[in-house]
Amino acid sequence: MIAPVRALRRPQGGLAGLWLILVILAALFAPLLTPYAYDVQDLPNAYQPTSAQHWLGTDEFGRDLLTRLIHGARTSLSVSATAISISVLCGMVLGAAAAWFGGWLDRVVTMTVDLTWSFPEILIALILVAIIGPGTTGVMIAIAVAYLAQFTRLTRAQIMTLKGETFIEATRSLGAGNAHILFRHLLPNALAPVLVSAMLATGDAIILEATLGFFGLGAQPPVPSWGGMMSAGSTLVFKAPWVIIYPGLAVAITVVAINIYGDALIAELDIRSRLRRDG
Repeated sequence: MIAPVRALRRPQGGLAGLWLILVILAALFAPLLTPYAYDVQDLPNAYQPTSAQHWLGTDEFGRDLLTRLIHGARTSLSVSATAISISVLCGMVLGAAAAWFGGWLDRVVTMTVDLTWSFPEILIALILVAIIGPGTTGVMIAIAVAYLAQFTRLTRAQIMTLKGETFIEATRSLGAGNAHILFRHLLPNALAPVLVSAMLATGDAIILEATLGFFGLGAQPPVPSWGGMMSAGSTLVFKAPWVIIYPGLAVAITVVAINIYGDALIAELDIRSRLRRDG
């Protein structure tokens, strides 16, 4: 049984994993889950509290909040996951090339990564979104660049450790080229810690996406995102507090669930490594 599945068998990992599965399924099947459209206004029903017709109430334009929350999950999760995937792919290639070839390439990559590492992710993201412009594309690029240093450094450290192993020397002595060694031996062996780090970084990326959305730099209206919904609800705290509370809870619970499941997955990977060493 693979580690991600075994992590679900742990009590904390199971609860966190169940929440994440529900959120992902809701995002995938958002149009089928509610009878309302996320962008159709119904002004006579604005500021409605929880009711049988609107389980989470309505916002200032009379739009069903549950519908927008589910569609917001699609926006926030897709933007964050896509950005982290791009960052992981580019970071692994850069880190592996720097560690394997060394020399000037390693110095340039390391210096660039250390420079970007010294700035907070939110600052890098804000600068890039200001240059590219608001919207989901700009946010994805900004998040990908903001987390690039993390995966580059991690991959480089893994490859630096692995390239001195006996099986790498044996592969090279058999005439294997650099590309074969990198993509068939080094990167697969460095993949597990990078993927775990990527999953944990996805939680941070959701917060970053919500922050940019709160500032009006993310998905543009009427497309909902959790951060954008919180921004709209910030002016309605006393009139319709549910408009900001529910998307805020969605962000908080999802990020906590990612971190809890990530901890369970790390524990399972440690157990698997220990069992292999003992065997």
